[in-house]
Amino acid sequence: MIAAELKIYNFRQFESVNNKPGLQISFHKGLNALIGENDSGKTAVIDALKLVLLTQSNEYIRPSDEDFYKPVGEDACSEFKIDCTISGFTQNEAKNFIEYLSFNQTENGIEYTLELHYRAWKEGHKIYQELRVGDIDDGISIDGKARELLKAVYLKPLRDAEREMRSGRGSRISQILLNHPVFKDKKEHAVLDIFRDANKRIEDYFIGDTDGKRILQTIRSNLESFSDKGQASDAELKTSDIQLKAILESLSLNAPEINPGLGELNLLFIAAELLLLKDDTDGGLKLALIEELEAHLHPQAQLRLISYLQNEYNENDVQIIISTHSPILASKINLKNLILMKNGTGYDLAEGRTGLQRGDYLFLQRFLDSTKANLFFAKGIIMVEGDAENILIPVIADILGYPLEKYGISIVNVGSTAFLRYSRIMERKDGADIGIPVSVVTDCDVKPEYIINPVTHNKEFNEKETQSVQKQEEKNSKYTTGSIRGFTSPRWTLEYCIALSSLSDVFHKAVHYGKKILNAQEHISLTDAKIDEANRDAEAEAQAWKEFSAAERAYHIYDLMLNGDGKSSLKAIVAQCLASLLRWEVSIIPDGLTQEKMFDLDLYGFKIDESKGAALKSAIENDPFLSYIVNAIKYAAGETV
Repeated sequence: MIAAELKIYNFRQFESVNNKPGLQISFHKGLNALIGENDSGKTAVIDALKLVLLTQSNEYIRPSDEDFYKPVGEDACSEFKIDCTISGFTQNEAKNFIEYLSFNQTENGIEYTLELHYRAWKEGHKIYQELRVGDIDDGISIDGKARELLKAVYLKPLRDAEREMRSGRGSRISQILLNHPVFKDKKEHAVLDIFRDANKRIEDYFIGDTDGKRILQTIRSNLESFSDKGQASDAELKTSDIQLKAILESLSLNAPEINPGLGELNLLFIAAELLLLKDDTDGGLKLALIEELEAHLHPQAQLRLISYLQNEYNENDVQIIISTHSPILASKINLKNLILMKNGTGYDLAEGRTGLQRGDYLFLQRFLDSTKANLFFAKGIIMVEGDAENILIPVIADILGYPLEKYGISIVNVGSTAFLRYSRIMERKDGADIGIPVSVVTDCDVKPEYIINPVTHNKEFNEKETQSVQKQEEKNSKYTTGSIRGFTSPRWTLEYCIALSSLSDVFHKAVHYGKKILNAQEHISLTDAKIDEANRDAEAEAQAWKEFSAAERAYHIYDLMLNGDGKSSLKAIVAQCLASLLRWEVSIIPDGLTQEKMFDLDLYGFKIDESKGAALKSAIENDPFLSYIVNAIKYAAGETV
């Protein structure tokens, strides 16, 4: 059996409107990973399940004032509810809950479900709670063995693994072992026999051994001297009556290392807790709730652990629900196991729920790395097809007053034009809007060219404006659905558009800077002398091209970057040069710094010249060839464009 569905009403940030749940979320067997930005409700989901099911570690779990939804500027509500549906019962499990179950005849046999209804309410300064099962209006209380069998394994986020694995009264390791099927028989167990044998040998030591016997005889002799005449003095040294619980409480679980770190101890703790999921034969709920699985674990340990959990538990009757902030884990977990928390909803990313095709899931399983997995934790997303956009867009966003980190925007560099394989993660099959704006930035890829005029036989430049506009509209339409919007360059490529724009002159210089860097010897940077030489080259070319149209001039600037095969190894370098030039032009540079330092210094630490910054911002915002980049940034930031 598994926890199949959770509905939350007025619990924490999840407001119930018109008696509808503030959050409704479905789970499946195997691994379920709750991901999303901070305050999206991941912890609330785990805590709601804990309130309904309780935990095997027998923590003190009760509702508090902070659990009641509180509207801004108003008093908190006086009641919250949590509904949890348990389904997928086996016959062995169903027998323990038979008086509480609902039955539904299907073509595959009888389907059992358990409807749990938790309610907490305030009366004065006190908070009361109840758990009922069955019909929501006429449920009955659930207790006894059935209540115990619903308890989940829970691992808190900031766990002290060393303390949890230490010996002592009521220790966690003793609780784990006592709940394991191997230790179910508390009266007759091999461990008890071992201790009985040890106790018998200890007693024999004081009877038969010379040293032990001498000690016991001395005690008896002393006792005889103290006692009344005729009083018995045959004292004995006997061990205490050992109980299995006391034996297990004397055990501690230690790591193989002499001085293990937090990560090693954490893995040891998790390994022990998972014992209760693998070997339970009582027909109880095999559910583990793990908050911040990545706690204290370095990246490689995270990957090994999540691989184990997926491979070991995906195809059996065990269920694991984890929460994570780790892009490393999010990239490794199969998409079908992810639940994206956003705007009061848990969006299952399994096949059939998103806009992705089956082949997309296989593709993303191979290519969704930790940098791309940032999209799961963003408020807005900008998808780009190459390094140039990846480098330039954050700089342009800063100039426009939309710093990406402040707006929670992640850039996802797909490294190709396979946008749909990524963007459709955020598309819902049922047409729902996840609420994360996604900007897909791409090139129209209509290349202008020189042609021979059939009438004059003169060589003329064909900008292909009409074809470019048509292609732009076509691509924008292709990539636009729901909260996903396409933003296509109005002409050939990003670089060509920049060369056509108000940034043409500075881009022209950046191309020559990039060529100097590419052709330089290893470890030789761009010097002031080379910068002066590059500036002169750019000025000479600008003079030679002064009779060209703006489009033709842009073509020649972009052509400087291309190899004989029409490709370029300069794009990332030129983008970096342009980004540094733009920052240099609007920054207040301290005296004594020359331009060759613009690649070595963190220009973000320098103050901005407000007049220069405003002028550059205005130029970019009002440029028709850069508007698609501007609009992509603003849309991802939540603006209407």
